[in-house]
Amino acid sequence: MARKVLVVDDEKAIVKGVRFSLEQDAMEVDVAYDGEEALRKAKDNAYDIILLDVMLPGLTGLEVCQQIREFSNVPIIMLTAKGEDMDKIMGLEYGADDYITKPFNILEVKARIKAIMRRSGAGEKPGAVQPAMIERGDLKLDVDSRRVYVEGNEINLTAKEFDVLELLVKNPNKVYSRSQLLTIVWGTDYPGDERTVDVHVRRLREKIEKNPSEPKYVNTKWGVGYYFK
Repeated sequence: MARKVLVVDDEKAIVKGVRFSLEQDAMEVDVAYDGEEALRKAKDNAYDIILLDVMLPGLTGLEVCQQIREFSNVPIIMLTAKGEDMDKIMGLEYGADDYITKPFNILEVKARIKAIMRRSGAGEKPGAVQPAMIERGDLKLDVDSRRVYVEGNEINLTAKEFDVLELLVKNPNKVYSRSQLLTIVWGTDYPGDERTVDVHVRRLREKIEKNPSEPKYVNTKWGVGYYFK
């Protein structure tokens, strides 16, 4: 099955170039040119990944990303013409999985897409075996379907949030430094820094912990890193 991608940018020349290149890799590409159209298409279609520009007419890319996160954990890569760290962190704060700064090389875009979809399992056909379920107290992790439940309620995580949680859950009490998590989850070629890890851990705690300031699951070893208790 072809992977389905939504490309959102108000610069039609960029959309045209990205669309052509992705279609050469046998991907099915849908497009939107403003925030409202992007949000509407995200609600009406099942995409494997979304490329979302930050600066859009109407709803901004950050607003679109935040609203998509209310109903979907589809991987989102933010596209931004701004290179400041704050813009990148803001994208992650709003639920993005990755970001690429314009002007970008289309080969980098395709590499990031493939890496994220490979890690998230997007577009893969479900196997015949029963899903592997990991249970830790009130927390349940369905590894095959990449779903998380706390006290029986499904929690909507982004692809990277799930990757971080899965790694920690599978290795209880093992402390991972920020640099280790960045390398394992984001890859050695990821251009971001260790603050990316802190942002994702904080968002993860806000979703799965009753009291994020006193976490039950994802704990901090001060001066060292994070671990699952």
